[in-house]
Amino acid sequence: MNYEDYSDGELYSLICESNEDAKDIVYIKYKYIIDIVIKKYAFSAMKYGFEYKDLYQEALVGFSDALQSYQEDKKSSLPTFITLCVDRRLQNAIRKAGRIKNKILMECLSLDHVYEEYNIPLKEVISDHNENDPLTNITKDEEFDELLESIEKVLSSSEYEVYKLLITGLNYQEIAQILGKNPKQIDNAIQRIKTKIKEILKVRNTI
Repeated sequence: MNYEDYSDGELYSLICESNEDAKDIVYIKYKYIIDIVIKKYAFSAMKYGFEYKDLYQEALVGFSDALQSYQEDKKSSLPTFITLCVDRRLQNAIRKAGRIKNKILMECLSLDHVYEEYNIPLKEVISDHNENDPLTNITKDEEFDELLESIEKVLSSSEYEVYKLLITGLNYQEIAQILGKNPKQIDNAIQRIKTKIKEILKVRNTI
């Protein structure tokens, strides 16, 4: 079997039928994702005593989890879903190591609001970094959840996929590699995403 001969949907159908060859093919096709995500955590892992081989094993578990729980009707493509699962697995593993040492590993997504699924504050993605930034006005949990729902509604499916990868801390070149797209396309998508989110915030702040 050669992954070039099968679509992701066909490979996933074979995986659901417990076809081990299909699992191996998906791993070969998308193993580069592991390297991209591990690079993000290399410094933190070293600080907490994680060796590369241990980090890689955790990433493989995340990869395997993705294949077990992915469904074709999800809003994410298979490579995006794998990325999110691997990222979450590594984040949780290192956070656990940090708790053992009674230290805080990282700032979670927030507008100074804990949102543990992501690595970086939303303000770092879309903020203008000025005193009048509308993001600073969103403080309540329910307001933040409403903002996330609005973001999902206003973005196209392809933009939302880029957005989900962007808020894990990946740059536009890494996102382009994962999605198999031109970096310029991703950079343009990110600019559209920022513009749309800022428009949402303007409307919210006039209500």
